[in-house]
Amino acid sequence: MALTRMNKAQRRYVQRVMLFMSGYVLILMGVTAFFRSSHPQGLSAVAAAILPALPIIGVLWAIGRLLVEERDEYLRLQLVRQSLVATAFALTVATVWGFLESFEQVSHVPAYFAAILWFAGLGLGSCVNALSRPREENEGE
Repeated sequence: MALTRMNKAQRRYVQRVMLFMSGYVLILMGVTAFFRSSHPQGLSAVAAAILPALPIIGVLWAIGRLLVEERDEYLRLQLVRQSLVATAFALTVATVWGFLESFEQVSHVPAYFAAILWFAGLGLGSCVNALSRPREENEGE
């Protein structure tokens, strides 16, 4: 989608995501350097380890804000469907992996991969939306 064809809600969303992801990169680099050089322990280690999660949480908030701010009902429906597909995909993979891990068939994967799966699921949801479009347009005739 071209930047010029975006509505106000979409432009705000892109700005928010760019801000949060820039913050994520900077925070992750800083925290990684902090752990390598200082070997923190206790509360400072916990606080530092949580910091990279905050921009990711911000991106999730930005997606929620887009759903609230989007005035076009069809676009909102597309976003909701995309989010539902992402949620189903992430939960399905996490559940299957969890059982495989419990029965020692696969190695452990850090829990933050759930967010990575969810974001990948957004791409899958976008494909579902694209495949649904022709059918939905024909149903209106």
